[in-house]
Amino acid sequence: MSLLSVDDLTLKLDGKVLVSNLSLALEAGARLGLIGESGSGKSLTAMAVTGLLPGNIRPSGSIVLGGQQVIGAPESTLNRLRGTRVAVVFQEPLTALDPLMRVGRQVAEPLRRRALRDGNPLSGTQVQAAVLALLHDVALPDPERILGAYPHELSGGQRQRVAIAMALACRPDLLIADEPTTALDVTTQADILALLDRLVRDRGMALLFISHDLPVVARIAQEVVVLRQGEAVERGPVHAVFTHPAHDYTKGLVSAAHAFDSALGGRP
Repeated sequence: MSLLSVDDLTLKLDGKVLVSNLSLALEAGARLGLIGESGSGKSLTAMAVTGLLPGNIRPSGSIVLGGQQVIGAPESTLNRLRGTRVAVVFQEPLTALDPLMRVGRQVAEPLRRRALRDGNPLSGTQVQAAVLALLHDVALPDPERILGAYPHELSGGQRQRVAIAMALACRPDLLIADEPTTALDVTTQADILALLDRLVRDRGMALLFISHDLPVVARIAQEVVVLRQGEAVERGPVHAVFTHPAHDYTKGLVSAAHAFDSALGGRP
């Protein structure tokens, strides 16, 4: 059984189809890239998988995560899935993190909740040690200082590392990374991609990586699904799709990526 199985997923808003008959599957430990331009339905798909769709968007079809049907499941069931089966790293950590809470407390919260779910509550000293270990694992410098910092006191790359640490605190089977490098400079982007690559490999997690940036997806994903206006127009191994795209839309994305890299003189 796949860790994640999406079959004929359709999302509608006031009768308008936002995602149409989308199917995809993700095995434990596998890496899938979901790419397409803004408005193609990438992030909506991620929200559907985690049961976080806005109330005015109506899903149909099937989403089975870890053997549990997501569509139509009660909130209590979805809460048990979030953080154990799946966790999300969002695009902009400054808005994803609580601006009024110190970093240490924000990382500690999912640690405590996961420990309680497992029946192994942590003491205060155990929580602090676990938080510091996570901050160290995501390669944050001077984790003791960052522990007591507020999000606005950190750089964009550091905030994203904190967000990744919070996701790891849940020890999920599936990590969804929704445009996690878009708001970062190119050098920091490369560092975050290398970090995600290491963490996913070392922890045996599956990865659903969402982006409009083909070179970024090529660095981290094994398979890719290309979305255009809510429909999957192409799918397959990353190298095959990007080297020999079959659909005109994918050809356009690849051509644009090559032109952009040429204009910059090649990416690092």
